Amino acid sequence: MSTAHEQATRLLADLTDAATEGVWSAPGRVNLIGEHTDYNEGFVLPFAIPHRTVAAVARRRDDRIRVASTFTEEPVEVALAELDELFPTAPGSAPRVAEWAAYPLGVAWALRRAGIESSGIDIAIASDVPVGAGLSSSAAIEGATASALNELWGAGLDRTALARIGRRAENEAVGAPTGIMDQMAAMLGESDAAIFLDCRSLDAVTVPVGLADAGLEILVIDTRVSHAHSTGGFRERRASCERGAALLDVRSLRDVSTSDLPRAERVLDDVTFRRVRHIVTENQRVLDTVRTLREHGPRAIGDLLIASHASMRDDFEISVPELDTAVEAAVEAGAIGARMTGGGFGGAAIALIERDAERAVTDAVRAAFAASGFAEPTVFTVVPSAGAGRDA
Repeated sequence: MSTAHEQATRLLADLTDAATEGVWSAPGRVNLIGEHTDYNEGFVLPFAIPHRTVAAVARRRDDRIRVASTFTEEPVEVALAELDELFPTAPGSAPRVAEWAAYPLGVAWALRRAGIESSGIDIAIASDVPVGAGLSSSAAIEGATASALNELWGAGLDRTALARIGRRAENEAVGAPTGIMDQMAAMLGESDAAIFLDCRSLDAVTVPVGLADAGLEILVIDTRVSHAHSTGGFRERRASCERGAALLDVRSLRDVSTSDLPRAERVLDDVTFRRVRHIVTENQRVLDTVRTLREHGPRAIGDLLIASHASMRDDFEISVPELDTAVEAAVEAGAIGARMTGGGFGGAAIALIERDAERAVTDAVRAAFAASGFAEPTVFTVVPSAGAGRDA
């Protein structure tokens, strides 16, 4: 039993005398490649990680929902019928509830909006997914909550439908303009595999990564520079993408190929063009990475990871000095490839490394951070892992 599992069940016992109905969990994710392409209806290649958010749940005898978390001392309780008041959907509206609570309550709200019949519930949440690290702690909360309510409210939704519920909660209840990659990774993750996702059709294909057989690991370097998707940088990038698609007269940037870039450069201003170029080339890098993994294995994808980071740093401008330092130090210390992962403006980088190089790369990254005057990063390895489900 994980520490998060123990914490959630203990918190629920402190919250209520009612019997525990069950415990559900969902993972964070690492995006191997394909950043900011999801809301442009493009391609992504994430995988679920071992770090999970756990939701222990008990039924109530009234029509209220209460959520408690190890993140804070105070639970949040509201009548189910009042959820609409917490989450006004007018553009620019902010949820009238603490941000951490907006995720599980937003899932309940989205399920009710989808016509699911609800009943009173207590939810206790604990997590070992690092918050603010770009590993999608928010989708892990949404996935655990959605899995629990799907069963206890008798919704009968499949995993893709639950991912849509999570995205609606994040987009409309929390107000973060993210795509659906994180929720799909949390719901569909499999051991030793990444999820090749077409974000237009939501067709998902499992792609074996083969790290163990190749003697490789994924090292996560959490810069501890926190980010928030609901802030302006993410919104500005999404608006630039939408502006570029409109000026190029396409439904989304998914419909722009690398051969279209010369015309795009003539039509668009410099900033919008560079935003568009990142999305177009990143989509191609995802396709190339999937093909390379299938034909040559994980050792052959290093240059694609490095090119992805350069594109995010120079064209999409979502990296920060700590992320650039992490990537550069890892590669100089022998990493096969490295890139920032997640929405950017902070968070984590990943490095594809030889299994026996973990200490050398970690030491090199920490030394580079110290030399630059940055706070010491948190460094750990991950493996592709299972998606959301019931634990007990």
